Amino acid sequence: MRRNRPLGVPPGPLLIGLPAGDPGPAGQWLRHPWVGGVVLFSRNAGPPAAMRDLTAAIRAARPGPLLLAVDHEGGAVQRLRQGFTRLPPLARYGHLATADKRQARRAAYAHGRVTAGELLAAGIDLAFAPVLDLARGSRVIGERAFAADPLLVTELGAALIAGLRAGGMAAVGKHFPGHGTAFEDSHQHVVEDPRPYDRIAAADLLPFRALARQLPGIMMAHVVYPKVDPQPAGFSAAWIGRVLRGDWGYRGAVISDDLGMAGAAGAGDLVARLDAALTAGCDLALVCDPDDSAALLGALDRRPAPDARAAVSALLGRTPRRFSRSLRHWQRISAAAAGP
Repeated sequence: MRRNRPLGVPPGPLLIGLPAGDPGPAGQWLRHPWVGGVVLFSRNAGPPAAMRDLTAAIRAARPGPLLLAVDHEGGAVQRLRQGFTRLPPLARYGHLATADKRQARRAAYAHGRVTAGELLAAGIDLAFAPVLDLARGSRVIGERAFAADPLLVTELGAALIAGLRAGGMAAVGKHFPGHGTAFEDSHQHVVEDPRPYDRIAAADLLPFRALARQLPGIMMAHVVYPKVDPQPAGFSAAWIGRVLRGDWGYRGAVISDDLGMAGAAGAGDLVARLDAALTAGCDLALVCDPDDSAALLGALDRRPAPDARAAVSALLGRTPRRFSRSLRHWQRISAAAAGP
């Protein structure tokens, strides 16, 4: 296991987005006691050597524990591309499984192993992956999901998680309790899923429940399930406290999706959304837009920060291992996983 970084000032619960370019001007954000990490985006992206320089500069600006994360699912949601392996969308493995399930599992494992090796080598701790939503009509999930069948999602998700773990990286399953059946995009709309709990539990929840012990982190959906709670799941004590923590006994880190999304707007301004997420039981909260980051941190200047040390530590993962064998393995099987 990687030795824990010096504790220094305990990390706070916010994972913030930085503007493009030199992180120096944002150094005061990084030293803010509410900050526990950074979420990197395409605006911050470069080839591996540039990413190593960037992540080193970010860590130099904030001594002590800091979690560096990125959305790196594959397909359309892969922020780092130049000089990194171009990973296919997870749906490719679901399609492959219809012909050869064993090969699909091997491909999903290699996907996770290559993700971990390349990101850790670039100084990044965590990919927000895998997507465990079902491919059941959501326009924002689409090919980001393995399949519509929850059992196949579980099987391929387990393989990808094993690849991440073998490469030295923690896995974060998303978007609990499932965004795959809700059509609208919660980045742009307030989204509702009208089904009762029993129907959600019989389908969308199955991969999360089966894989919960293998997931050091779970990211919440900004979807309202009104038959369970009038609040979006990331602001819901019913989903986090009663189901995830209570019924399932989950002890990993619970992470909100981006507080700036339209699906979170019903909770009020950014401070109210953060309060709602933490009160409901989230350990960490994302605020991805740099302007939102600046506004929220300014509003929190005089408030003591909760200690998110345990959540950050749970997600820091392990020392990167050699992954050249996995990369060769990936190259051998990627043709089989490729589409027409």
